[in-house]
Amino acid sequence: PFAGWMTWRDSDPYEAMAGPFYFRHEADGSVTCALRAERRHMNGGDAMHGGCMMTFADFSLFALSRRERGPGHSVTVSFNSEFVGPAYEGDLVLCTGEVVRAGGSLVFIRGMLKVEDRAIMSFSGVVKKQRPRTTA
Repeated sequence: PFAGWMTWRDSDPYEAMAGPFYFRHEADGSVTCALRAERRHMNGGDAMHGGCMMTFADFSLFALSRRERGPGHSVTVSFNSEFVGPAYEGDLVLCTGEVVRAGGSLVFIRGMLKVEDRAIMSFSGVVKKQRPRTTA
């Protein structure tokens, strides 16, 4: 079901364990991210765990800002979220968003997680582009 989608499965061990999370570039230049909700993503109330939503949103920060960040390593320096609805096992959770501003080292992003047309979480974050590490 995710043929043609991309992921960073090999470069982020935590996201590989928590996901799988996917993203693709749309014809209009925007980015869409996706997660199929599985039983292991649920909390004790049988809705998607808030930590899973936040992890997926953090993954989405990087997918949404991929073009502006360029090559190299980046880190999340700020993350804010609001839970506005549940997702359940089997749901396809999609994320869309935008880069609000991209400067020399900081990229500001906002996004929305949805199941169909129903919002489940809004979020924003700041990603810092890292300089290449030098070895002595």
